[in-house]
Amino acid sequence: MLSDLADKNDYTYLDAVGAGLDAEMDRDPDVFLIGEDVGQFGGAFKVTKGFLDKYGPKRVVDTPIAETGVTGLAAGAALVGLKPVVEFQFADFISCAFDPIINVLSRHHWRTGDAMPVTMRAPFGARLSAGPTHSQSVESYFAHVPGIKIVMPGLPEDVAPLLIASIRDKNPVLFLENKYLYRRLHGQGKVDLEPAELGKAKVVREGTDVTLVTYSAGVHQGLEVAEELAKDGISVEVIDLRTVVPLDIDTVVESVKKTSRAVILHEAIVHLGMGAEISSQIQEKAFWYLDQPVKRVGALNIPVPSSPPLEQAMIPQPEEIAAALKEVARA
Repeated sequence: MLSDLADKNDYTYLDAVGAGLDAEMDRDPDVFLIGEDVGQFGGAFKVTKGFLDKYGPKRVVDTPIAETGVTGLAAGAALVGLKPVVEFQFADFISCAFDPIINVLSRHHWRTGDAMPVTMRAPFGARLSAGPTHSQSVESYFAHVPGIKIVMPGLPEDVAPLLIASIRDKNPVLFLENKYLYRRLHGQGKVDLEPAELGKAKVVREGTDVTLVTYSAGVHQGLEVAEELAKDGISVEVIDLRTVVPLDIDTVVESVKKTSRAVILHEAIVHLGMGAEISSQIQEKAFWYLDQPVKRVGALNIPVPSSPPLEQAMIPQPEEIAAALKEVARA
């Protein structure tokens, strides 16, 4: 493999993305990468560094700044049996490709019965002071559209298995990588290169007093806050959804039945975010088990500021998450 991660016992979230891509390209010659600067430059965040030398320009394809055309090309390639992995430099730019994603990729299988195996990778999220057009959380844009899976790993050990499963899926998958996690989170042991099951959540911390439902960067935040609250005698169960579409509501409901309380955390704006859907399903399926209303924690309903202090004020902070959990657990 490119970075010899198979022999390492410590790796970053970024390493795991590259390892998953490399493993699947090495295994399946029909998999190819396409996007802006994925080849000679090695990707905006260097995920694909070295891929061009190993796989050549037919399988690592640099493109112009033309997200609509790149996505359409990927759709055509999928129709003739290839398995394209599209990289959007920043998830914000995916809006340029909204039409082929919504009207071609997501609809094709339902119209024809044919497969459409396109994986779309997109770094997203705030915390890097990159401003309003390089920091958006985009999952809710697409969660309303039938035919698209949305995968959002929160832990390094889940990244490669979920990415490999996404590439092997027969229909479109949006694989969202929180860029703040790239070099900040480390996995221990060797990278797992076995595909994971899409649509299956994971209980990453057992608890009895309140359930925290989250994904992506919220998992790391939630685990840290849960550790602190344990010192105050509050036991938080943390659920990493891992995929938001399909949504594993059964795992969430089982946890809520145990704790009788739920808080939902995500970096995206609270207004019409995934938390609203999750909250609604919890109350539909576990209302009689709830001792308190479900509470949501997320970003303010404003564009992401460029100013670091304003950006921090917009997105959920540990103090806010802790306060929400305390309120729900002790009420």
